[in-house]
Amino acid sequence: MSQKTLYILGIALIVVLLVSIAAAIDWLGNFNSASEFYVGVEFAYDKSSGDSGELLGYLKAMVDKVKDYTNLFVIGSIEITFNQTALNEACDYVVGSGLNLIVFFTDSQKYNYTVVRDGQISNSSIFDWMVEAKQKYRDKFLGVYRYDEPGGNQLDHGPSVLIENGTSYSDVANRYTSALGQLIAYYLNSTDKVFTADYGLYWFDYEIGYTAVFTEFGWNHSRPLHIGLCRGAAEAHNKDWGAIITWEYTEEPYIESGEELYNDMILAYKTGAKYVVIFNYAPNATQYGTLTEKHFGAIKDFWSYVNSNPRDHGVIKGEAAYVLPKDYGFGFRRPDDNIWGLWNADDLSPKIFDDTNLLLLQYASRLDIVYDDAEFIGGVRSRYDNLFFWNETVS
Repeated sequence: MSQKTLYILGIALIVVLLVSIAAAIDWLGNFNSASEFYVGVEFAYDKSSGDSGELLGYLKAMVDKVKDYTNLFVIGSIEITFNQTALNEACDYVVGSGLNLIVFFTDSQKYNYTVVRDGQISNSSIFDWMVEAKQKYRDKFLGVYRYDEPGGNQLDHGPSVLIENGTSYSDVANRYTSALGQLIAYYLNSTDKVFTADYGLYWFDYEIGYTAVFTEFGWNHSRPLHIGLCRGAAEAHNKDWGAIITWEYTEEPYIESGEELYNDMILAYKTGAKYVVIFNYAPNATQYGTLTEKHFGAIKDFWSYVNSNPRDHGVIKGEAAYVLPKDYGFGFRRPDDNIWGLWNADDLSPKIFDDTNLLLLQYASRLDIVYDDAEFIGGVRSRYDNLFFWNETVS
């Protein structure tokens, strides 16, 4: 073999090695991205299922059941969080089992915690507990879940729950984000991340300051619509989003089938959700609540899929965006849905509803829904191949 031939073969070998190394680096990058994906169960049992001691036993049984094929556990039982001893034991068990942790808290004034310093017992707050939990559990303590469904509650119970009245859409938007923003700020002073779940007004949840919002998959909601609303808001605010799979029915079996659960988790994963949580609650729940062996099998299969397909995380991206009028707090559930829970549908509502559904037929889960807000519109214009504005003809 000539020297020239050896030289050419050597160059070819180097090229092959470089391509292989580049592919390996790309694969590892995708794997690391997928390794930051969280999937888990929310333990949301209440006192009808037993006292705090019995609930703690159910919680540990659930952790043992799912710890090998999840990496997140959400403590959503206020009967446990009201009891400082039970909460500490529960958190120790969750983290000791190798899972990441999110804790649901309600009104901070309802908690009566204590702290022992220099042998003296004194009153403490949940904010003190959060600081200590962050020090104790480190990066396993992801943060707290605070104020469930703020946007949905405003849409459905506006005059009696959050903002009672307003002079304009912008006035209500400012009051909504200001009032709840102050509340969230207290929690962000004590922990790194604050989460919520919602089914409407996602954009304004991110304006409030939430780290991530979990869009609700359930109640016959359109998955592509709510992905578009939540992901669009998250992307514009440069934040994460997630999906929480909740009740599909108001009576048994409450939650969707194992096959439907698997498909929903795959959809959330492929469309870029960083968190996928299965809400587990039923009245008078027993050990495993609403979840059956078929549901656990679906979660296990999904865990296997995630670890085998890291490149599929976020593979379905927003290619187009529908741009709403600034501060237009529309519910999107029907053409005559309310605005901010305070006003009936206006002249724009049917057009916006029809435009959205027309674009969803065309783009499905590749459509995001955003707002014509000067603070964000520049980034929106650069992010999408196609923009469709509320005041233009969409066809």
